[in-house]
Amino acid sequence: MNKEELLTEYEKTFGEKGQDVFFSPGRINVIGEHTDYNGGHVFPAAISLGVYGVYGPKDDKKVRLFSGNVDGDIVEFDIDDTTVEKGDRFWANYFKGMITYLREKYDNIDHGFNLYIKANLPSGSGLSSSAAIEMLMGIILKGEFNLDVDRIALAKMGQRTENEFVGLNSGIMDQFACIMGKKDSAIFLDCNTLKYEYMPLALGDYEIIIMATNKPHTLADSAYNDRVRECHDALKKLRQKLDIKSLGELDNDTFDEYAYLINDETEIKRARHAVSENQRTLRATKAMKGGDLEKLGRLINASHISLHYDYEVTGKELDTLAENSWAQPGVLGARMIGGGFGGSAIAIVKKSEAENFKKNVGKIYRDKIGYDASFYDAEIIDGTKKIN
Repeated sequence: MNKEELLTEYEKTFGEKGQDVFFSPGRINVIGEHTDYNGGHVFPAAISLGVYGVYGPKDDKKVRLFSGNVDGDIVEFDIDDTTVEKGDRFWANYFKGMITYLREKYDNIDHGFNLYIKANLPSGSGLSSSAAIEMLMGIILKGEFNLDVDRIALAKMGQRTENEFVGLNSGIMDQFACIMGKKDSAIFLDCNTLKYEYMPLALGDYEIIIMATNKPHTLADSAYNDRVRECHDALKKLRQKLDIKSLGELDNDTFDEYAYLINDETEIKRARHAVSENQRTLRATKAMKGGDLEKLGRLINASHISLHYDYEVTGKELDTLAENSWAQPGVLGARMIGGGFGGSAIAIVKKSEAENFKKNVGKIYRDKIGYDASFYDAEIIDGTKKIN
């Protein structure tokens, strides 16, 4: 999508010229799934698929939102309206939550605006369109109202929007990756302390391919919150004997010694994934630093196995993509990414095998699932910004 097309769409929608154009990326996560809300480590990167926004200030108190991806009318509300939107207006809550929490802190957000948005993220892809929207809104308000707020504070506000406004008990990884992304790098992030390090995604002859199941999913309506609760309950039992604040503080051996405290099959499996996935992420980033791509690939495969058997968030669509990717020539590793229950997977594939890989896995998926998967080459880019 180019800037001129977006400005034309804005003008058609609102009957006036737009002022500024912004882009907020989606994200992939190389490894470290469902570890962020368990105080563990993650390894995400911002991608060139995301959400565009065209902004135009208004003199009144009305916020007017229009999505080029949704069949519907302009969603309009007062800037001081903090009620949660329902039904087919639900998507507006990701903007509304950010406006609400920023206005709690900054009283100079005193006028409304028009905002036209258009996403090129595949629908229901699990590539974090909601976080991209939240960070888009944060960066627009920061710039347009000259707010003294840094990017990490905006990421925290985005997580608060998910947790308190929308009602999804997610961690901070998605917002952090969208707004803090850096070209050709992944972010090694400790979700407990928010210490982070940029690491070049140096894949040599390999590339990351995103595979979208095209099975729509809404995490807020899924078992996502159940997983958060199950991990929390397991942690509570472990804290009878262990002085820890999160599952991310444990290594595999310590968890093994104290798992008897949990004494519940489901909770043991959920906590075991959180602990082992965090350890895998630490080992994977070390392998990446040392240039051991084959080990990185094996750990990515192991992540999917753990998400399948211990966390039970994969499902036949994601399993079909990952398991059949492993069997293809030139594949280092593949796994589901995001919340699960549909969405997307990634594979690290030799560039010379990429087209055959898409053809082969695509055919197997269509034959087994009954409809097509979509394949995208991931370009790793900078975080949310104004397009000059």
